[in-house]
Amino acid sequence: MTLAARVIACLDVDAGRVVKGVNFVDLVDAGDPIELAAAYGKAGIDELVFLDITASSSDRETTLELVRRSADQVFIPVTVGGGIRSVEDIDALLRAGADKVSINTAAISRPELLREAAQRFGSQCIVLSLDARREEGQPSGFGVTTHGGRKSSGLDAVQWAKQAADFGVGEILLNSMDADGTKSGFDLELIRAVRVAVGIPIIASGGAGSAADFGEAIEAGAQAVLAASIFHFGEITVAEVKNAMAMREIPVRTSTKLVS
Repeated sequence: MTLAARVIACLDVDAGRVVKGVNFVDLVDAGDPIELAAAYGKAGIDELVFLDITASSSDRETTLELVRRSADQVFIPVTVGGGIRSVEDIDALLRAGADKVSINTAAISRPELLREAAQRFGSQCIVLSLDARREEGQPSGFGVTTHGGRKSSGLDAVQWAKQAADFGVGEILLNSMDADGTKSGFDLELIRAVRVAVGIPIIASGGAGSAADFGEAIEAGAQAVLAASIFHFGEITVAEVKNAMAMREIPVRTSTKLVS
């Protein structure tokens, strides 16, 4: 049986509030994350990602409180990312009520963290967040970046995805830094390259601009599609995305009424 494609919304959180901006500049308070998360749930979103964009140790308790509130009031899976550096950080977030955690920079610094986390908490809880960009000299043509795509880690993106899968992560949040913010569609070449290398689910991120883009990413090999600003600003609704995918005969979860 083919699993239904998942549609995911990402909420950038700063000190317990959702913020909107461009490249984390000129941030504007966009409201309470739990209220927004609940609204997304009613709109038919399948999962949520809370990204702590400050990710400071002093702000960790604020993030934990957010997760506790979401566990009490939001009844769809929630992934938390940003500033996760140790199995202790993961343990605290999962105990607070997160369903999954997303790890990025700490895994690049110490890849064994992925294996330790998967073995201790289970693969289903651990997501590798991989920020990829086209890079000359890498075997696949794609490199792994840090600092919002501005710095190269020296790693090949496809090889890094495969290593993470071998270490036991449950899925890969594949962020195309080339496509991010362009609204020109997901990076299908990148998705296909990683799909060939790994057997675990891929969440496509970066570049969504139209409802049709989401189905194309699924057909390229993703199992889930993620967007932020186009949902936040009402440019595209969750129902429109699911309707477009259903028209392509892609199975979707129909928790919301599809538009005609």
